[in-house]
Amino acid sequence: MTVLLSTAYLPPISYISGFLHAEKVLIERFETYPKQTCRNRCYIYGPNGLQTLSIPVKKVNGNRTLTKDIRIATSTPWQRLHLRSIETAYNNSPFFLYYKDVFEKVFEKQFDFLLDLNTHLLEILLSILRIEKKIEFTDHFLMISDGMENHRESFKKMNIPSNDAFPPYTQVFSPQHGFIADLSIIDLLFNLGPESCDFLD
Repeated sequence: MTVLLSTAYLPPISYISGFLHAEKVLIERFETYPKQTCRNRCYIYGPNGLQTLSIPVKKVNGNRTLTKDIRIATSTPWQRLHLRSIETAYNNSPFFLYYKDVFEKVFEKQFDFLLDLNTHLLEILLSILRIEKKIEFTDHFLMISDGMENHRESFKKMNIPSNDAFPPYTQVFSPQHGFIADLSIIDLLFNLGPESCDFLD
């Protein structure tokens, strides 16, 4: 079964799980870019609970801009702000220091296009998780056909699945706020480390 996904910034656990279990994955490049989705935002577990990290973007063709043409805005130091938020959230997690440098190096680079940043991060995540699957992209806007599952709109907003789908694991701030399911995959990595692979399997 081919699964059709949107691009995603530090995607949620369910996104990576879908990537792992699909026979083939295609990432959509030719959709009209929608606002307020995982394409440019992720969710982490901060000291005050659920926290959103959002990349500022520029729509070069207004509301008709395709995802492949979305540029990253440089008017704010978002990389520094995101790194600071991630460090505050996960500095006391068991595996933060183990993975910290990998993500810091990404945020030190300048990416013009959102798709390029997301793809680079996805490659790193798949490598860490030992998921050997090729990242492929659409070459036009795809209509859904037999043998294909459309999940391009599955990650519009934060949807917390049941704990049956994603069982609880120890999170830094869960004693204060309880367990929050299906956060960014980095929440799983920083808390479970190499065991993240078993969690997804």
